[in-house]
Amino acid sequence: MSTSVATGIQREPAAAPAAPGAARTTTAAGAARDREGALWVEVEQAQPMPLHGAFACPPGEVVALVGPSGAGKTSMLRCMAGLMRPARGRIVVAGQVWLDTEAGVCWPPQRRHVGLVFQNYALMPHLSARDNVALALLHLPRHERQRRAAQWLDRVRLSPDQQTRRPAALSGGQQQRVALARALAREPALLLLDEPFSAVDQMTRQGLYDLLAELRQSLHIPIVLVTHDLHEARQLADRLVVMDAGVVLQQGRPDQIYRSPRNARVADLLGIQNRFAGRWLGPLDDADRAAGAGWLAWLTPDGQPTALRLRVRDKGKLSPGQAVTWVIQGDALHLGEEAAGAVGSGLCAVTLPTQVVGLRHLGETSFVELAVAGLDGVKLRVVRSGPQRQRLTPGQSVPVRLDCAWVHVMPMKTAHGAPADAAATARAPAAAAASPPIDR
Repeated sequence: MSTSVATGIQREPAAAPAAPGAARTTTAAGAARDREGALWVEVEQAQPMPLHGAFACPPGEVVALVGPSGAGKTSMLRCMAGLMRPARGRIVVAGQVWLDTEAGVCWPPQRRHVGLVFQNYALMPHLSARDNVALALLHLPRHERQRRAAQWLDRVRLSPDQQTRRPAALSGGQQQRVALARALAREPALLLLDEPFSAVDQMTRQGLYDLLAELRQSLHIPIVLVTHDLHEARQLADRLVVMDAGVVLQQGRPDQIYRSPRNARVADLLGIQNRFAGRWLGPLDDADRAAGAGWLAWLTPDGQPTALRLRVRDKGKLSPGQAVTWVIQGDALHLGEEAAGAVGSGLCAVTLPTQVVGLRHLGETSFVELAVAGLDGVKLRVVRSGPQRQRLTPGQSVPVRLDCAWVHVMPMKTAHGAPADAAATARAPAAAAASPPIDR
């Protein structure tokens, strides 16, 4: 880990891309990276609102800032646009330093080459769609403005007739296409999207998703999306930046974060369904230590011990007897006949007797809730598509095979932020005699 002297923000070593602070370097490699068009952001302040974090976005990629209302997503976006100056920070786009509070640099919004798309479109009601886009091209002669505006509206799939209409005569989806064309017309170095799809219906939203996915293929600029819709973020973004209370909690590829959330709060914010309480037992013998494995006792939701324990990956960061919370993705839960074709890991696979207690059909998928026999209050939640979901019925008994390689264990925090100590119940291994069969 490296630490910026200016902000005190800790960052992981730069591989691809480097940490935001690396933009300070004047090496040939650093200059080359800057010229490629990447965005580097690091911000830190305590007042008037807390804002703390660092992230990067290479050109051609989409980074989604996700989190609940009040998480600081829009404030971070305003810092990038120049609409808000943080107490401390540094923002670099394509090698240009837009903000460096330590050096006294803070470019005004009009100097930053930013395309900004708002949730409420922000179109001029008295102008046509084409004239709204032309507003971003006032540096060009009028005829050229009209020609380029028409080109961009063609790219966002507005017909010639629609291009002559005022916003009131366009649907919400069409107005958002105009706003997107206006943001891109001046060929910005950075595109910022502030919950741009939340005001339209689901069908229109999917069309806008497809449009953005198509446009980004030809846009060699970083794109930052602010959204509270996790489905939208997973569908559109290459990387997620999870925020809460003004702080960046975790960032990475969506599949990485969902499989390995940094802590219980991140798991909550991402809406991870299969999250459970446990007690860390650690490795029990030399074979476990050689395999980098440890044992996890599964607890009921109210903290009562059970006979079930799982052999999972041991990262060497937990103490025996420590209270933990753990998650597992639905990909590692194989229902009924699915287990026959599942490839097991070298850790363990345990078969759980369950009963279908909830079944909701959601169009082409079904949400299934299964109560685990012998584990009071424990329920597994999975989403299924295809023929098998048609054979599931409420009350049906279904064996579920759990692949321990997908288990991700996190320390349980106390109210003071310290790991919860559970030495009093560390004798849980003795209860393992009645565990369901485990394949090691």
